[in-house]
Amino acid sequence: MKEEKISLPETKKIYFASDFHLGVPNQEASLERERKIIAWLESIRKDAHTIYLLGDIFDFWFEYKHTIPKGFIRLQGKLAELRDVGIFICFFTGNHDMWMFDYFPKELGIPVYREPILLHVGNQKLIVGHGDGLGPGEASYKILKNFFNSSICQWLFARIHPNLGMSIAKFWSRRSRINNMKLEEHFKGEEKEFLFLWCQEQEKKEHHDFYIFGHRHLSLDLKVTESSRYINTGEWVHHSTYGVYDGKTFDLKSFEL
Repeated sequence: MKEEKISLPETKKIYFASDFHLGVPNQEASLERERKIIAWLESIRKDAHTIYLLGDIFDFWFEYKHTIPKGFIRLQGKLAELRDVGIFICFFTGNHDMWMFDYFPKELGIPVYREPILLHVGNQKLIVGHGDGLGPGEASYKILKNFFNSSICQWLFARIHPNLGMSIAKFWSRRSRINNMKLEEHFKGEEKEFLFLWCQEQEKKEHHDFYIFGHRHLSLDLKVTESSRYINTGEWVHHSTYGVYDGKTFDLKSFEL
């Protein structure tokens, strides 16, 4: 697991958000959500040291060699603006935007991670990622994820003309997620939450203060042990939730205009 260290000034904070799912269910709703996200980013710029975007920011994304998906320019512009004033931003791929390559690193100065990382902040340790494919269950998805992440699959999709490729991918993406856009997901109980179970297994091997993920579309703050917590940052389709960490404590919050 890749490791990173952050020396966090007392006046600064680290922010976490995931599952914006920009692009669904339609252009109008997505644009309204995008404007809200931009307002949130502007509201945190005064004390943000680093912003972690934990995957499924876009409901679909594929980078051809010279082409990226149409739209989302307002978000990209705001991210570029924040990077230009010295705020660090890190992007994790999710199961909907796993086909990100070098556009964000080269054009926006934002690194892209495909697996969870171990983050050291002072004397605390945090595991951070999107969360898909971890823990028990989801066997069929794990097989599918390995195929989608393969160079063969990506090479084949890149051979399709962007007009057709984007149409196919968006149709598939909307069919696979549209029910979650209409219906909120529900907590299954600790014994059935696969990410929580994964955190418990990791904690048996080595202590971590926080496990921070997205993917589940639920705002969760659960005790793994008395000194370790599993945090899920939720989603922005229904609740616009995010996490904020000051180097010692972690809080889940909801943003409203």
